[in-house]
Amino acid sequence: MPLHSVSPLYAAAELRAYEHRINHAFVQAARSAHEAAEIARNDGDLDAWWNMTFLQAENLLDAEEFEACAALASDLVDGPHSTMEPQAKALTYILAAKARQGAGLLEEAADAARAASLLLADDDDVEIHVKARQALIAALADSGRLDEAWAECLGLAEVVSTEVDDQLIGKVYWVIGNVAFLCNKVQEGLEYHELAAATFSPARNLDVWAKFNKASAAMRLAAEVADADTLRCIERAELATDVVGGSVSDLLLLRLNRGHWTFLAGDVEAAIPILEGICVEVDNTGPQILGEACLLLGRAKAAMGDHSAAQEQLQKAADHFEMAGAHHRAEQARQYLAVQS
Repeated sequence: MPLHSVSPLYAAAELRAYEHRINHAFVQAARSAHEAAEIARNDGDLDAWWNMTFLQAENLLDAEEFEACAALASDLVDGPHSTMEPQAKALTYILAAKARQGAGLLEEAADAARAASLLLADDDDVEIHVKARQALIAALADSGRLDEAWAECLGLAEVVSTEVDDQLIGKVYWVIGNVAFLCNKVQEGLEYHELAAATFSPARNLDVWAKFNKASAAMRLAAEVADADTLRCIERAELATDVVGGSVSDLLLLRLNRGHWTFLAGDVEAAIPILEGICVEVDNTGPQILGEACLLLGRAKAAMGDHSAAQEQLQKAADHFEMAGAHHRAEQARQYLAVQS
């Protein structure tokens, strides 16, 4: 639709959506994007409707409304007004993959990410192809298919070139490092995360800087690497999040990292109240985070000699992991539980 024919109501709703997004008010941004999409639909502008509906789905993802995001993304891919443009379709599949991963539908997440990667040849749009492979690797890793995830990582490393934006290269190193940690390739995990850290800048994107340091600390702690570099990651993430803000899950993950660090540092008694505060947040966070917190709390209770409480928390951890589709983590929780029985 030509610029002069844009409805003032549409322009206002679109502007509100982007302003809310800039301010990390994702629920309000999704609502305004939906308003803009409805105005565009009524005006017969299906391109604007599609763009605003995609923006709505992006904001639902960032608001951790995973099921609503997945449903909207599916409609954009398969609905009556789905786009035939391969790049837009691939981006929508990636959005669906992330939403399904967040909802614990890991097999469906992997399928959507694979569909995105198959839509584009490597030389069509390297950045979108890389993002699709990242989403696929994350879904495979979360579902415990680590051999497949590592094979995808090696392929992804070959795709990265100087044509790709530094921030995206950093995210590639980040995801490869994550899988290396999960595969017990700890030294490689550390090396890839160091490469990622070198590409990220708090001055350029403080939000990404916060998320990377938070996630890197979590991976290092999971590998029981509780050194000074890990503590620096925790502190950087906490400071950056104080500035940019974060979702409930972001804040709980920061507390989980701090509790994990405290536990590994040997101050088990101090770690327990931190972990207990996370485990009660059943209505405010996903099953994966709850599983990790309950697993750590069970280990901490066992270390304090409270074996009955340890069993209870380890069973809860296994249940949460199963709900998240993280069957390999559920099995690890059950292994700890067997020791306590």
